[in-house]
Amino acid sequence: MVRLGWVSLLTDTSSEMLYPLIPLFLTTVLGAPMAALGLIEGLAESAASILKIFSGWWSDRIGKRRPFVIGGYSLSALSKPLMIFALTAGWPLVLVLRVMDRTGKGLRSSARDALIADHTPDCLRGRAFGLHRAMDSLGAVLGPLAALFFISRLGEDAAAYRTVFLWAFVPAVLGVFLLFTVRDKPFVSRYVKPHFQWKAFNRDFKIFIFINLIFAVGNSSDVFLIVRAKELFAVNPVVMSLLAYMLYNLTYSLGSYPAGMLADRIGSRKVFTLGLLVFGLVYLGFAFNHSPHMLWALFAVYGFYTALTDGVGKAYASKLVQQELRATGMGVYHMSTGLASFVASTIAGLLWQTLGFRSAFVFGAAAALLAAIMFVFLVKGKK
Repeated sequence: MVRLGWVSLLTDTSSEMLYPLIPLFLTTVLGAPMAALGLIEGLAESAASILKIFSGWWSDRIGKRRPFVIGGYSLSALSKPLMIFALTAGWPLVLVLRVMDRTGKGLRSSARDALIADHTPDCLRGRAFGLHRAMDSLGAVLGPLAALFFISRLGEDAAAYRTVFLWAFVPAVLGVFLLFTVRDKPFVSRYVKPHFQWKAFNRDFKIFIFINLIFAVGNSSDVFLIVRAKELFAVNPVVMSLLAYMLYNLTYSLGSYPAGMLADRIGSRKVFTLGLLVFGLVYLGFAFNHSPHMLWALFAVYGFYTALTDGVGKAYASKLVQQELRATGMGVYHMSTGLASFVASTIAGLLWQTLGFRSAFVFGAAAALLAAIMFVFLVKGKK
């Protein structure tokens, strides 16, 4: 489990070298409109989500996790250096490569989460996922820091972006090499039919998926927060936006493991609900804030939202399904979230382009607060 955490740290360092730069690269260097930005992020996440359920089902079906994990991380690594060709091909190639990167994520995520759960007793599940997310989000701090290093020294022109794209390949490859030291924990597959059965899951899991779906419809890509930050920062907007995003990842990293411990103590359901409330308040802040100084507080608190929901949500979902359906269940969780995120990012891009940034953030806040209320009154299963 710890080795998988190191793999995620390296991979997220690679991914996060590019993630906060991609919206700036698209809008400033390639001149892409906000609707295209939403479309790119939405399609990328939906591609990942579709694969998450099928890769999870297949992992359960054959009784193996490792091939999916190695294949997924390898595919994502290959997408990084190819981004340099977008300078001539334009934003459609960015769309293709983002889909390629997220396809790798879709191939690996359900099997990786199931592998963590397989090696962890139920009473420590929250801490295990919290530790994994902490290491993953630490990479999300190191990645923007590396990007900041290159941008601050090379400038904000096309050549600087090209350099970052190439260097992002290095930690990704190191992570793939480390995966070959990870071993499967054998289990007996009980699947007897080669098709997905929704009825195999219990009522509590289905209700959780439904409510999480409502929240995810309003949870658009973080790239919109970065673009908004760039609009508000008057001096060195790219560098300051990267720093704000690093602050978000830092609080996310520091909060992930304590959030997992809190979930083990008082229950994942309560912690997850608290995270939804925090999200709603932060998005309302982005909707009505016009001060660059307030951005630091908003990004910092936003990191705590992610810590309270990401690993905790996975831990809670894994508790609601039995082991032989665990990877499939995690796939359902990831797929429903990802498909809704496609809708969320597309809607946010269109709202921003037609009605302004405020409408996009108010929509997200409303979805989160509605989901929190439903979570309190409708989810009555495991803690």
